[in-house]
Amino acid sequence: MNFSKSIFFLILFFSITQTYSQFTVDAQLRPRFEYRHGYKTLFPNDTDPAAFVSQRTRLNFGYKTEKLHFYLSAQDVRVWGDVPQLNVADENGFSLHQAWAEVQLISNFNFKIGRQEIVYDDQRFFGNVDWAQQGRSHDAAILKFEPNYLKLHFGAAYNQDGEALTGNILTKKTYKSFQYVWLHKDWEKLAASFLFLNNGLQYIDETNESKNDTRFSQTAGIHLKAKANKFNFASNLFYQFGKDIADNDLSAYLISAEANYLAMENLNFTLGGELQSGNNFGAPSNGKNKAFNPLYGTNHKFNGFMDYFYVGNHLDNVGLVDFYGAIKYSFNKKSNLSVAFHKFSAAAEMLNESTKDLGYEIDLVTSHQLSDFVGVQAGYSQFFASNGIEIVKNNFDSNSNNWAWAMLTIDPVLFTWQKQDIELNNQKL
Repeated sequence: MNFSKSIFFLILFFSITQTYSQFTVDAQLRPRFEYRHGYKTLFPNDTDPAAFVSQRTRLNFGYKTEKLHFYLSAQDVRVWGDVPQLNVADENGFSLHQAWAEVQLISNFNFKIGRQEIVYDDQRFFGNVDWAQQGRSHDAAILKFEPNYLKLHFGAAYNQDGEALTGNILTKKTYKSFQYVWLHKDWEKLAASFLFLNNGLQYIDETNESKNDTRFSQTAGIHLKAKANKFNFASNLFYQFGKDIADNDLSAYLISAEANYLAMENLNFTLGGELQSGNNFGAPSNGKNKAFNPLYGTNHKFNGFMDYFYVGNHLDNVGLVDFYGAIKYSFNKKSNLSVAFHKFSAAAEMLNESTKDLGYEIDLVTSHQLSDFVGVQAGYSQFFASNGIEIVKNNFDSNSNNWAWAMLTIDPVLFTWQKQDIELNNQKL
């Protein structure tokens, strides 16, 4: 019996023996063209802009019953041309983005374990970073208590380089372990969440293994959402303490507030502001670190799409004050256009008061849904630099900084199998 027949009969067996069961296969193909002329950092002299096409390909399998949900997501991420034609080996190859099972223990108690996306609230602190072609997932275990009046999650993760006989060294650039609790409650016009994370980063002393240590920081915060007529409000408040990986004492915070107004059915206005604390003159001093770190959030979603702040950069720096506004207009149910404006400033002291200005950014994005499973998006962003951002990025070349992109997303459902279908087919027979 070949592999495909084995899978077919396995699906058939589970479908017949379970009260309810569903098997789904879906896919995603997402090529994206980018032109980078000052993306993520100021454009230097005597260099050429970058242009490339990256692509994400995913194949997802989901099997669900009343007491079990199993999910597998395999993906391939590449840049067109990174592997030549007729090459005998792939540079990247396939990887597992997700591979998890969620089991019902007793009523309202579920246990989810495996490689999985962890997404909470507006993704400010835990997100899947879907803009990045590779996305973000964690090897973790989560105990869920979800009666109809609240949600309470306990999560934990522990990372290691591999199987070993001695030692617990983690050389990869990730956390050693974390533990968190997330509590969420909905009311008629208000929703609130509380998050507490104990995050451990491993310090490795290459000269003395006895000094290897895992240093823990703690983050506690709340997320609020409220509705009032045509207005929607959202706010985040987080505080960070404990130790950073350099053994500095942490004392940092994030505060944000946003208001969205639905002027017409097809027209939205947004105004907001965010403050992330930072270190004076851009570095920890006297054993203290006052710079907030959003850790595992979808940072591309915040603080401008050109990713000058907190997307793999700007950590332990002068922090950020971001005042922004946006307008989104929908031409119809399939097409829309949005324009966003950000004004950036340092949250901590720099060389002098005049250098706190970190510039501003304009983001333009349009999208159109061609069909149920085909969509296209395109965007253009311009960053207007100031003396402050030149100091932060250590670039004084005064070049123009812009970024353009276009992305096609094809995500069809390839196959769906339900037990009800088998019962109907049996009746017809």
